[in-house]
Amino acid sequence: MPEFLVHIEIVWPPGRDDEQEREEIFAAELLQGQRLAGAGHLRRLWRIPGRWANWSLYDVPDATVLHEALTSLPLHPWMDIQVHPLAEHPNDPRALGIDPPAPAKETS
Repeated sequence: MPEFLVHIEIVWPPGRDDEQEREEIFAAELLQGQRLAGAGHLRRLWRIPGRWANWSLYDVPDATVLHEALTSLPLHPWMDIQVHPLAEHPNDPRALGIDPPAPAKETS
């Protein structure tokens, strides 16, 4: 199934200061993200520290399904979205069966 790397930046409108409305939208966003993950569409999600932005990995049948997933997000009206379709690479460590080493444990 095709994979898409998606960059999302939230651009909250200036002057839209209703804290309760924002909390409700963000709570609905959390639930919809969990639904997309449960359906297997949203595979990974990374926060960009210090910003209202993230990178996500979607595994969907095609760009139309990706569009439907992204527009289903309650924050969609305030999102600046960049989509990067991904293709397999012959040197992908996963495809070659190479397991990454376990991360070193911190000692105090």
